Amino acid sequence: MTTTSERGAGSRARQASHHVSQTVFDGSRLRVVLLVDVHDGAQQEFLEAYEQLCNQVASVPGHVSDQLCQSIENPSQWLITSEWESAPPFLAWVNSEEHVRMVEPLHSCVRDTRSLRFHVVRETGGPAKGADQAGRRLQTAPRIGDGVIRHALTFTVKPGSEEIVAKILADYDAPEPKVDDTTRLCRTSLFMHGNRVVRAVEVRGDLLAALRHVARQPEVRAVEEAINPHLEQDRDLGDPESARVFFTRAALPAVHHVTAGRQEPLGERYALYYPARPERGMQLAELLAHRDEAAADDPRSPVLRSTIFQRDDVVVRLIDVHGAIEEADPGHILGLSDSAQVAELTTLLDDAAGMDVAPSKDGSLARLLVLARMDLVTDRRSPDA
Repeated sequence: MTTTSERGAGSRARQASHHVSQTVFDGSRLRVVLLVDVHDGAQQEFLEAYEQLCNQVASVPGHVSDQLCQSIENPSQWLITSEWESAPPFLAWVNSEEHVRMVEPLHSCVRDTRSLRFHVVRETGGPAKGADQAGRRLQTAPRIGDGVIRHALTFTVKPGSEEIVAKILADYDAPEPKVDDTTRLCRTSLFMHGNRVVRAVEVRGDLLAALRHVARQPEVRAVEEAINPHLEQDRDLGDPESARVFFTRAALPAVHHVTAGRQEPLGERYALYYPARPERGMQLAELLAHRDEAAADDPRSPVLRSTIFQRDDVVVRLIDVHGAIEEADPGHILGLSDSAQVAELTTLLDDAAGMDVAPSKDGSLARLLVLARMDLVTDRRSPDA
């Protein structure tokens, strides 16, 4: 059986499938750019907070280096760049509670931030000509996307409030899809699995601008206030710091997206929840990503598109399926093709979440599909998306 770590090592030396438009699993080095707008007069406080943060980050696995730059035109504008061995260790750190605590001293002196993440595709200098190019861990080829940015949020509600929350989330009026001349909301899909809520959005243009646009809409603010009493994690949307911490913890970034290589209608949208064992979420997401990539050319697979979202031990796979999911092969829907892959998946799933399925038993895939399938709350598309 091939492990995900072995596949990850091999992926550095190969070109990713042309069906993959987004992935963190190709082994390429990562460059992170953080644009920071510091409050007037708080530059020294910001510099001291950064020095403390810098010393802590240096010991994080996967971190290579960082730089702090100040604008020559506006002393309130700063730029932090960091380099990482690859995307997974950075995402594991930036999505951790350790990171939430680590960056807290910065927020009192910062007006606004914007984080951008890039795989390194080419660079000047470096190893001499003829050196092992795979060892440089550059992205082997640029990926061709579809112009859509995918992101999700997840949070839990108090047990017993699931029906109330589902009704609140299903009944609100959709916000205006046009954000500005270059940004538009394309689709919002809401699912629940027990007391866990997942809200996935698709945006053309600027994701941050779209999220801020949605947060300002009266109908959305009314919904957020209505579900507040039912949340397991307290928040005060009137307090910027409380709201920031909540949405930081709720962020569920997309780590992989693949589109099948055949022309098909849009299909029906489903979501599958794969609760991982502690500290195994990224490995589980990588296993599913490799399977989706391999299945993209399989004419038997009814899955037209798949997006994998992961944070800590929460892994969600959002799929568009051709035909009725009940009539499809459960293995194709789950992203698994043989018993060995099922066995590997079950070693990564959290038994405490009730996902303890024996791969050798008949009907195990069908049962796993039932356990993983999330309940659709609402799926809304922009008219001209």
